[in-house]
Amino acid sequence: MQIFIGADYRGFEKKQEMLKFLAEKSYDVEDEGAYEYAEGDDFNDPAIAVAKAVRENRGSLGILICDSAHGVTIQANRFKGIRAAHCDNAESAKLAREHDDANILCLSAHFMNEELMREIITTFLETNFTNLERRVRRINRLDEREDYD
Repeated sequence: MQIFIGADYRGFEKKQEMLKFLAEKSYDVEDEGAYEYAEGDDFNDPAIAVAKAVRENRGSLGILICDSAHGVTIQANRFKGIRAAHCDNAESAKLAREHDDANILCLSAHFMNEELMREIITTFLETNFTNLERRVRRINRLDEREDYD
């Protein structure tokens, strides 16, 4: 499974630690930035890069880290086919995968320590979608859009 990971400056250090953790677990990981600590950089750039990479690489998953995880979650969910979930515990990550087929995990650098992040990431990556008809139907509706004037 291919994993794409990204973070802004607030999540940069924890992303570096999660890269090491994922490498130890032998995941195929691609860093989508930020590639260096640059105070005040925008969360949008890594969120866009990870969302596009996950969308273009069927079966892959993404991880995004920023201060609260709100910005990256909102940005990633702007892309058709992306189901980014902000999870703050392992059970939430499990349900995001099982029930909603979430394909990007969003984590808060401010509210989580590295141990909790590792636990949530492991759960997210090791949990599969339960392919029930009602869940598939609901997921398909996520990409419906309404055009606004």
